[in-house]
Amino acid sequence: MDISGSNVLLTGATGGIGSTLAAHLSARGARLTVTGRRAEALKATADACGARTVVADLAVRSDVVRLAGACAETDLLVANAALPASGELLDYTEEQLDRALDVNLRAPLLLSRLLAEHMVARGRGHIVLVGSISGKAASRSTSLYNATKFGLRGFALALRQELRGTGVGVSLIQPGFVRDAGMFADTGAETPNGIRTVTPGQVADAVVRAVRRDLCEVNVAPLELRLLSAIAGQFPGFAERIQARTDVDGTVRQMVESQRARR
Repeated sequence: MDISGSNVLLTGATGGIGSTLAAHLSARGARLTVTGRRAEALKATADACGARTVVADLAVRSDVVRLAGACAETDLLVANAALPASGELLDYTEEQLDRALDVNLRAPLLLSRLLAEHMVARGRGHIVLVGSISGKAASRSTSLYNATKFGLRGFALALRQELRGTGVGVSLIQPGFVRDAGMFADTGAETPNGIRTVTPGQVADAVVRAVRRDLCEVNVAPLELRLLSAIAGQFPGFAERIQARTDVDGTVRQMVESQRARR
């Protein structure tokens, strides 16, 4: 699908990766609508790229329905919003569990359902779900985050098959550790065993490429991380033993401590 002239809805637009996505999409001629729950930060992103704004909290189910109604003309949904959700499961309250599940999984599912109906009727559209390499490989202290990203991956791959032949494509973008902006960069954590990182620009380029070429799954990560995640997906017991010998736990611990300090 050609992005130029298309109506694009971008969620999670106020984060570092979100603002980069907004700039890339706007530069390619998108008629862009950005959404987030912080009005001031959303306005700054919108002003920078000439986008329309819709303030919405994706953890509030009525807000998701209202957002879909306000953006029924969407040709391209880029579901980028997500919460870090790292840490031991026993440390989470029921309310925190619900918020992570709603933002990371339920909201993109519901938005896809509500907007895809209009796309199918028009015979044109694309849905991009921004997941994570954590949707392919589990690690300690990320059980909740893994649950949302594994679920998002399964949803994306199945929905793509369901919509085949309708003119509506579905793509899954799975970044590894992203430097300069985003959840991992915000924590200041070190990557385990010096695994290389990617930039927000590389993630945005992957989104554009996936839409233009109707790609199924794009893993935005260096070769070593793509190989490790593929092995972990097939041999989780082996991956568990390997992780126990590396500094994965140290990386996650740094991320968790940083998230707690921000609460």
